[in-house]
Parts: sequence; structure tokens; C-alpha cells
Amino acid sequence: MKTIVFATNNAHKLEEVRAIVSGEINIVSLSDIGCHDDIPETEDTLEGNALQKAKYVKEHFGYDCFADDTGLEVEILNGEPGVRSARYAGDTHDSNANMDKLLSALEGKQNRKARFRTVIALVTNGNDEFFEGVINGQIIEDKRGKTGFGYDPIFVPDSYNETFAELGADIKNKISHRAIATRKFAERLKLVH
Repeated sequence: MKTIVFATNNAHKLEEVRAIVSGEINIVSLSDIGCHDDIPETEDTLEGNALQKAKYVKEHFGYDCFADDTGLEVEILNGEPGVRSARYAGDTHDSNANMDKLLSALEGKQNRKARFRTVIALVTNGNDEFFEGVINGQIIEDKRGKTGFGYDPIFVPDSYNETFAELGADIKNKISHRAIATRKFAERLKLVH
């Protein structure tokens, strides 16, 4: 089975991606390879940040690596919070503060269309590839649900009546933006290795 490094310190993301590719690819974390560095994310696009993280691991540790960056893009806010989704309310990565700021920005607005977009960058020997996953939905007015992370309690995917936080991991891991991008990425890895 192919082993590859996932350049993340986010335990939720690691667990989600491992569940999606269960039995197909052995995914190791940054701590598994002894990387405790604060990897920079200074680009202004999801693609740029994902590539920056994956290249950092390849250059400093020598492993084939993939990294993702995800943004919640709200139509009426011109795509915000977008690449700044995790730090929307400040650099503390506080999900509740981020949701509160977004709900405040949408107060009184009729158009609540939004989409989650994940970009995975894969860095192998001299090759950089990208895989994208998108899921459309709506931002609701109040937080609902106990599972998931980030903006999950306020995002209802199209064709569903429940938030990602209410749907639970089994359903989310089949339909989410990260699941779509990860499946494309896993298919590519199977072809390569």
C-alpha cells in the first residue's frame, strides 16, 4: 500500500481523509514524520497555500506529500471568507468566532448561497498536481448540530435539509468538498503507484 504524508496538523482533516481512502492509501501525519514546524500559508489562493505546504514537506523532509486548503465562499460576500476561512475572525482559528462574524455579515441578506471548495496539491518527484472538490449549499441563520468542525454547523449542502454538523461523518465523508477532491486524488495515486 502506498504511503504518503498529509501536510496538516488538523486532526479532524486527517481523520476525515483517512476514512475516505480507508484501505487504499496509508496516510501519515506531520507528527508521524517528526515535522513539528509551523508550515507557512502565505499565499492568496487555496491552490497557492496547498502547494506551499506540500512543497515545504517535500523539500525539508523528502517525502511525497499532499496538502489541502479549503475555503468557504459566500456568493453575496464576493467569495469571502475564502482563503481566509480559518482566520476570518482573527489568527486564533476560532470556529465559533468565524461563524459569528459570517452570520453577522449575512444579517438581513436574502442570498445565502455558498460553496465549500477544497484544493489538494500533490507533490511527488518533480510533479505538482491539483485536485479540486466543490459542494454548493446555503448558510443558515443559526448553528445546528454537534459533529464536524469549522463552519459545518451553519452550512446546509444542496439537496439536504441538515447541516454538515447534523449529517454526521458517514454522510459528510461521502458528499463533501474534501471527499470529492480526495477521491480524485486517490484515483490518481492508484494510477501512478
